[in-house]
Amino acid sequence: MLRLAGARLLDDRDYPAVRAALAADPVGSCMVSARVEVAGLDPWRLGGELWAADFRTPRSGRIQGLCFSGPNLIPLRGNASALRSFADRALRKQRTCSSLVGPAEQVLGLWDELAVEWGPAREVRHDQPLMALDGAPKLACDPLVRPVRPNELERYLPAAIAMFIEEVGVDPRAGDGGASYRARVAELIAGGRAFARFEGEQVVFKAEIGALSTTVGQIQGVWVHPERRGNGLGTAGTAAVVARLVHGMGRTASLYVNGYNTAALAAYRKIGFQQVGQYATVLF
Repeated sequence: MLRLAGARLLDDRDYPAVRAALAADPVGSCMVSARVEVAGLDPWRLGGELWAADFRTPRSGRIQGLCFSGPNLIPLRGNASALRSFADRALRKQRTCSSLVGPAEQVLGLWDELAVEWGPAREVRHDQPLMALDGAPKLACDPLVRPVRPNELERYLPAAIAMFIEEVGVDPRAGDGGASYRARVAELIAGGRAFARFEGEQVVFKAEIGALSTTVGQIQGVWVHPERRGNGLGTAGTAAVVARLVHGMGRTASLYVNGYNTAALAAYRKIGFQQVGQYATVLF
């Protein structure tokens, strides 16, 4: 297959064009926007690289293709030629990302380019509705769901680990004994972005705001203790997190969910979420 010139590494001189590109889809680009708004485009501060496929376009021009390469590979926009250029750049070095995630058309198109070298994937989730809600939840919020306090990390962490294993299919403690995952959970707690309902020493509901841009917050890690499922804790608890995001933080609440998880989809729709896009994830 004919390959085009490689994707261009962006830097802070490209910031205005990047911000315009991200603002065009604030919900779909929340994970990348949250990083860029805080760190700019310098790779060291950003924790990854931001690539553009407009290698012939002046820096002040409109960005035609955009991809973040870090702990996850996140292609946000681009046609087939752009995706080929992203694949070329990604294949120049050994894979370090744990997944491809983002808008389904871009993720699946990029995976077509990478699969021969990077495959097989552990799992490809083709159908993940991206949902958003910018108003009050339609259901009553659980009044016992609250931000987790820093001194509650040890009580909260087992539930976070259980959720990760159930959702992702791997133990986050593998490799480094859980140090990096523990640090990430502690960071979310310190930032007031981890929420739970405690009953005694046990967490019966949890959720987190994984990415937080100036306009959107992405809810992740929604989990209910297996012995308490089917009693509405997940729906009321998620509604409480939505209310905190929308009214307390002034953001649109968003999340994405596996299309086969019909129970979760029904619950989110009852809360008031509407589908605004389609995500896909390739897990390694």
